[in-house]
Amino acid sequence: MTSSLPSFDFALGETADAIRETTARFSADHIAPIAAEIDQTNEFPRHLWPKMGELGLHGITVEEEWGGLGLGYLEHVVAMEEVSRASASVGLSYGAHSNLCVNQIRRWGTPAQKMKYLPKLISGEHVGSLAMSEAGAGSDVMGMKLKAEKRGDRYVLNGTKFWITNSPHADTLVVYAKTDPTAAAGKSVTAFLIEKGMKGFSVSKKLDKMGMRGSDTAELVFEDCEVPEDHVMGPLGGGAGVLMSGLDYERAVLSAGPLGVMQACLDVVIPYLRERKQFGKPIGSFQLMQGKVADMYVALNSARAYVYAVARACDAGRTTRFDAAGAILLASENAVKVSLEAIQALGGAGYTRDWPVERFLRDVKLYDIGAGTNEIRRFLIGRELLG
Repeated sequence: MTSSLPSFDFALGETADAIRETTARFSADHIAPIAAEIDQTNEFPRHLWPKMGELGLHGITVEEEWGGLGLGYLEHVVAMEEVSRASASVGLSYGAHSNLCVNQIRRWGTPAQKMKYLPKLISGEHVGSLAMSEAGAGSDVMGMKLKAEKRGDRYVLNGTKFWITNSPHADTLVVYAKTDPTAAAGKSVTAFLIEKGMKGFSVSKKLDKMGMRGSDTAELVFEDCEVPEDHVMGPLGGGAGVLMSGLDYERAVLSAGPLGVMQACLDVVIPYLRERKQFGKPIGSFQLMQGKVADMYVALNSARAYVYAVARACDAGRTTRFDAAGAILLASENAVKVSLEAIQALGGAGYTRDWPVERFLRDVKLYDIGAGTNEIRRFLIGRELLG
């Protein structure tokens, strides 16, 4: 995965560079060789999780006292980029585990909850997930119908969740439910920690997706699922704050997924253009192809600059909701364009499954949709800028 291709030095620092080198080497040795197989079989590679745990990748942002590395979002972004460069679907599951689940527990869990859940999630023994979307509540997430009714020292959950990444394999899930349907939207939802095997909790059908295959997505079903009171995470009725604050960091970290895919496109296209000959010379010697590669390179680095800047802002405690949305908006749209250009550059070969670029396109399209669609991101940015 490491490459001699020209690259811009963003001067991220020794720590981020070390994380990149370690993650890139691991990804090249253990993820890239099975990326096509993961896509074809649509099977989640759980065996990778403990190996990634040994490198500390699952707990990059978690304090050392809970078993993490105690680093920042910039380092997390770099790791997400390199894993996604090898396999976008592994990258997506990694982001859902390490950021959506682990980082949320780090930020909002009680000491007892952190002690119970973080060590096994960080080691990779357990898989984590986050469940907020429902079939009828995607962009309008506060319109969720999953209810949690207080009965004695327990909450009883009834309803479903949909589009939940990692859920078929998750041991620990952060789940949002309505605890007071009559309250205002901002005070009606609470976050819960749900464990695999809880009575009344089950995973329904696994979705057969166009891309991101092997990053399993499914429906969750709660039928009189009894959850102990001490499984409430964050303030009772304060789930909206937990959820929305987490979305900013989610978007910041997930925006690195498209960066990895764009780099993967260049990893394939540049050697191909150097080697493929037509009219007696490499097709990379033609100006149209040189212009195509130039546009791909600039699209990648312009997105990198924004994503890295937002990650640094997260670490400094000054990120903004509209810039977190802006980073993934730019990265996702650039990545779709770059993937299309990669297919075009390879011509007929790019349209076959003998080359990975068609998979890159199928995978990266999800980033236009997940973590809030690009339409919602534009709405959010425009609303914030216009007051």
